[in-house]
Amino acid sequence: MRALAPRAGSWTLLAAVALAGGGCSVKAEDNANLIRGKQQFVAKCGSCHVLARASTKGIIGPNLDEAFRQSLVEGLRRSTVRGVVEGQVLNPNPEGAMPKGLAGGATLRDIAAYVAQAVDRSGQDTGLLASAVAAPGSGAPAVEKGGKLPIPAAPSGQQAYVTTKALAKPGPVTIDMPNESGVSHNIAVQQGTSGPVLGASPFITKGTTSVKVTLKPGTYTFFCQVPGHRQAGMEGTLTAK
Repeated sequence: MRALAPRAGSWTLLAAVALAGGGCSVKAEDNANLIRGKQQFVAKCGSCHVLARASTKGIIGPNLDEAFRQSLVEGLRRSTVRGVVEGQVLNPNPEGAMPKGLAGGATLRDIAAYVAQAVDRSGQDTGLLASAVAAPGSGAPAVEKGGKLPIPAAPSGQQAYVTTKALAKPGPVTIDMPNESGVSHNIAVQQGTSGPVLGASPFITKGTTSVKVTLKPGTYTFFCQVPGHRQAGMEGTLTAK
């Protein structure tokens, strides 16, 4: 049985160790909380990794669905996938982007259990897992009041704002972006979908950041300028009328 494909990076070595020794397998009866695991995966890992069932689109780390796909086809057990995930988080590649101490204890157990059951599976989560994390951008449209327009970043850690639509009156507007996710974001505004950027807020991981723009009647795009975030879907439409 082959280990993971080379493109999986540091996951390859851990998978090979798991396959050779079997020491990373974890018993399923330890009652891992998959709902919490999904929530914590999105919050702590989703900004770096693609995992289709969690609707995460990070581009910094390996695409987890692709990383484990071939090995799963060849018979890799999902309990071993779980062990590989736990091992990688506990002992990250010192030359990689994953920070040491990202998660541990019950939190890591839950994250690894969710990844193991979700990775490279078609379709969508069902039941309580389906609603464990709000769909990116699914909130009600943001509406400007008194010259203030709040557009929060998704508190779950997704590369998204809580809404993809905003409404404002023409004139000076201050756009506030609360961010409680712990992931670095900002908010910028451009004319149309490819016009000049009218203004951009500072980047923050916690708190509220703001940008002031003057809007004429028309359509604008708000988006995050962190590399990869807009491409992952962190943008929306602002209509001034």
